[in-house]
Amino acid sequence: MIVVTGATGNIGRPLTQALAEAGRQVTAVSRRTAAAPDGVRHVVADLARPVSLKPALAGAEALFLLLSGDLHAAGANPADLIGEAAASGVRRVVLLSTQGVATRPFGPTRIGMRALEDALRESGLEWAILRPGGFASNALWWAESVRAHQVVAAPFGDVGVPIIDPADIAEVAAACLLDDRHTGGVYELTGPEVITPRGQAAAIAAALGSPVRFHELTRDEAKAAMTRSMPAELADDTLDILGSPSPAELRVSPDVQRVLGRAPRTFADWAACNAAAFR
Repeated sequence: MIVVTGATGNIGRPLTQALAEAGRQVTAVSRRTAAAPDGVRHVVADLARPVSLKPALAGAEALFLLLSGDLHAAGANPADLIGEAAASGVRRVVLLSTQGVATRPFGPTRIGMRALEDALRESGLEWAILRPGGFASNALWWAESVRAHQVVAAPFGDVGVPIIDPADIAEVAAACLLDDRHTGGVYELTGPEVITPRGQAAAIAAALGSPVRFHELTRDEAKAAMTRSMPAELADDTLDILGSPSPAELRVSPDVQRVLGRAPRTFADWAACNAAAFR
């Protein structure tokens, strides 16, 4: 049995579906009661309280670990989740980390994630680590303004990074959970091309078949919006990358191709599949 945390999100939902379609028993974990695919058990647990994960882990052989935003904040101790998994007899953990662990290791939230990666390596469990860059699904932050005003508002309009479709992350995670060849792997996951926020607005417009205007926010305006749903430290770390990406953060990684045998999806692909959210 495989446990998927964050099972209602943009990665956990397609991962849960893929594992179920592969014929595996799956337990989907989220903070609130939610619908699950046919044959998938759902368990409510709060990862900020690692002991609450114990019922989900009973009988599990593998765990996909995705941290909620509050577990990136100062004072959180997500390494306890690794200990809980080991104590429950879990054999393999696939951790969703972040590209910034390698590219900006001294950012406040990156230090904590690096410690979690180290705890996993030292746990004695089988492991794989996924380090994605920015997510295409972050564009859903703009859905309301596109629906109401045909506007995308974002900072750093002409600074791009190679963002990745969360569905590609989910497919890589499934491969790491199911295939022993990926044990001990650290995979940097990006999209196939650098794209700016202005370019994303154009791709959304193309998917909708109607104009979408781009409005550039200041950094402070963007941070104020982001901190409604994430710790300020994480917002600052994210804005540092979006505003001034390093050469390593601009690099298109081959790892999706290596694991899946195909190129990652483009942002235009993602926009076409998710156009309904912007209508």
